[in-house]
Amino acid sequence: MGHRRGAPPARQPPLRAYEEVLEWIEGQILGGDLPTGARLPAERDLASQIGVSRAAVREAIRTLQAQGIVRSAVGAGDTGGTTITAVDGGALSRMLRLHVALGHFPLPHVIEVRITLEQLSARLACERREDSHLEELNALVRAMESSQDDRERFNDLDTRFHVALAAAAGNRLATGTTAALRESMRLPILERFRRTDTWPALVPQLVEDHRAILQAVRTQDAERAASLVAEHIRSAWRVLDG
Repeated sequence: MGHRRGAPPARQPPLRAYEEVLEWIEGQILGGDLPTGARLPAERDLASQIGVSRAAVREAIRTLQAQGIVRSAVGAGDTGGTTITAVDGGALSRMLRLHVALGHFPLPHVIEVRITLEQLSARLACERREDSHLEELNALVRAMESSQDDRERFNDLDTRFHVALAAAAGNRLATGTTAALRESMRLPILERFRRTDTWPALVPQLVEDHRAILQAVRTQDAERAASLVAEHIRSAWRVLDG
């Protein structure tokens, strides 16, 4: 019996010139040849090395600047050129916010990821939190108590609490990702806060949820903290999305 060959793999479209530059820079970063603070070759040299036009290099640099990966400065010597910079949380937040707004990441999927990530943060926070973390979390709960009539301020304090909880976990990636995820949901949540008819009953429960999470972190009850975080996010979303 003859061997039947499957259909040939779909041919990938060729890279555009600026994408070749992006791919080259990404390879250099991943290979460790362009660490944070390293300077990219001059535009002319980079274009010649990759075999593209200088316009393609400029387009790639603009893309990386928008993503917060490089910083360009005019000048000569140590003050000029394009350097690799640490990606800040703002760049990640912008990316997620746009994807959520465009429907690329449905809100229920964002909620699922938030629950998983924040449960991890809650467990780690129970092990690693310091007095300064507890003081900040407590101050945020108290601020929420006094801001129940201001839905926008309450929403911002809620965001800050969850980011502070991630910071108490001592994991920068968890903190940055939590901030980006929560920021991507800021406007959708605020819109639901504003239109819900259940606010007078909902807001005291939200305050109590945060107070209970803080207490679990204070007593270092990791499983309770993780469980409370998950139930808080699920129950609040059920009410707001109902």
